[in-house]
This record gives sequence, C-alpha cells and structure tokens, in this order.
Amino acid sequence: MKIEIQPFTVHKRFALTISRGTTAQTTNIWVKIEHEGIEGWGEASPFSTGIEPQTTEILLKALQTISQISETFNPHNRQQIERVLNELKTPSAARAAIDTALHDWIGKKAQMPLWKMWGLNSTYIPPTSVTIGINTPEKVKERVRDWLNLTQAKILKVKLGSPDGIEADKAIILAVKEQAPTTTQITIDANGGWNLENAIKMSEWLAEQQIKYVEQPLPRGQENDLPALKKRSPLPIFVDESCFTSRDIPPLANCVDGINIKLMKAGGLTEALRMIHTAKACGLQIMFGCYSDSTLANTAMSHLAPLADYLDLDSHLNLTDDFFTGATLQKGCLTPNENPGIGVTKTHP
Repeated sequence: MKIEIQPFTVHKRFALTISRGTTAQTTNIWVKIEHEGIEGWGEASPFSTGIEPQTTEILLKALQTISQISETFNPHNRQQIERVLNELKTPSAARAAIDTALHDWIGKKAQMPLWKMWGLNSTYIPPTSVTIGINTPEKVKERVRDWLNLTQAKILKVKLGSPDGIEADKAIILAVKEQAPTTTQITIDANGGWNLENAIKMSEWLAEQQIKYVEQPLPRGQENDLPALKKRSPLPIFVDESCFTSRDIPPLANCVDGINIKLMKAGGLTEALRMIHTAKACGLQIMFGCYSDSTLANTAMSHLAPLADYLDLDSHLNLTDDFFTGATLQKGCLTPNENPGIGVTKTHP
C-alpha cells in the first residue's frame, strides 16, 4: 500500500480559549492510503494536553517515516501495522490518521459504511454539544447567540478554569444561562484548571445551577485527588486529559463517572472501540470529544457514536474553510451517511 501525506490549514470561525490558551487556526494532516485502486482517508490533528504536545511538525515527521515502509503492508494487516506503529513510538494522532484510513479503505472495499459493518444503529446517536470558550460575560453571551443561530444546539459545553479564578468562572456560567433558552442543557469542562479545593466548591455551586456534569476538573497528574472530589461532588465527574487509552481506564473506574474518548488521544478507531468496551465493563459513561478536527476525523468518530452517552464533536462546525463533507447534523445529532467507509468527500479547493 502507498501513503500520501498532505497538510492543510483550517481557521476557526470563533477562536476558542480554554484554561491552557487560545486557538484560532491549526494545520492538520490529510493521510491517504492507496491499495488496489481504493483510497482510504484519515486525519491527524495537532494537540496538547499540557505536556508533550503533538505538533504538526512532529506528526509530519512520524507519518513520513511510516510512508517509507508502507509498501510492505496492505490494509488487511491492521493488527500488524498497529504493532509496528507502537514499536516505532508513533504519536497517537499520527496513529489515528493511519488507523482511520485503514478502516475507511476496508469499508470502501466492502462497499459498506463503518456503522453498518459494526452492526450499529444510527438512530441511537445522542445530540452533540457546541463549545463556549473562556471569555468576558458579554463575549460569552455573544458566542451563545452565534452558536444558537448557527446550529440551534440544545447542549452547550462551557469551558471554565479561567486564569482569573472561580468567580470569573461563575460569571461565565451566569452569562450563558442568561442568554441561552431555559431548555438548553449545560455541561462544563475545566481542562484541569482547578485545584481540589476549588473543584469541590465549583461542583457544589454548579449543581445549584443545574449543570449536567463536570469534565476534567483537576490537572492531569493529580488523579490521586479524584476520590476525594468524587466523594464531595454532587455532579458526575468525567476525565479527558487524564485518560488517553484503554489502559488508563481501570485505575480511574472507582473515582470518576465517565471518560472522554478523542480519536487523536486514543490513536484510532481500533483503540477507541477498546476504550468503549473497557469503560462499559467498568460501569463508566462515555463521551466523545475532539480537538481542532475537521469533518474527516469527526465523521470517523460519528460511526461509533451510537455507543456513546454524550457527544462533543463540534470542532468542524466552527471552521470557515473545512476541506471535507461527511456526517451531518440531524436534529442536533451528528449522523454519518450511507456511503462506504467513513463516507467523507473533499469539497474545499
């Protein structure tokens, strides 16, 4: 098989600020695997969880290394390819691009969409949230109006962990509630922006505000504080930066309520499926999230979405120049189509 690598830059309609910084654009990588006249597509998106960032340059170098040995494999060798990528210590986002492209190839070869190959029911897909970043109360209200006009979203995911402290976080929530319809469901993601004391205080206050759950309240590396937080928190606790792969799940099982699975963290659809089964076996709920992913990566995850409890696959909705068309919003749910593989086509010049 042959691998082609093509960087592409996407720009956000609304710059997104979280506890670690602001993002307005990213350069992602389009990976194409060709074999027997069939092309499978995948995407690598740069990201950082605060340590060891996976930059575009790092991902490009890793993918170029893989392309040099790709002709010794074919798309039916997924298990062997996964082992080789692990031996090469390939960054997870680069593995995700390869694994997604291999799944896309298989689906196209079989002439079936992935969700049908897995025997899933697309009507089980939960609605996706859209994300409100850290900002002033007035800017937050403006962003809520923008998103509601753009998507008619029923769920808002609000970023907290403001560098100005928890009073600023409270002001953000009150601004969202003032602007959003009363039927809107609100969740929050602190991206590890609180210490234990503030996480306890905020979880109690957020419960009074009828918030649905708290995501990543504590920084990655402070997982030992999660049992104390879970004992005090009236809200369910999800982890994101603290959970990359299925191996991370069992130690977390008794101190959180759910995990956030992201394609780039997991390293592909293969590992995402392992994480789903592991989390369910541990009695945990499942959320799907994203970074600055285009429609390509989010459509790939939408094929597994019938297995999720919550979705936050909105990054492509915030792009002014998405290169791809695939899954579409249907009554607030990101739903894959009937086309074979992941069902994505290129639309941007």
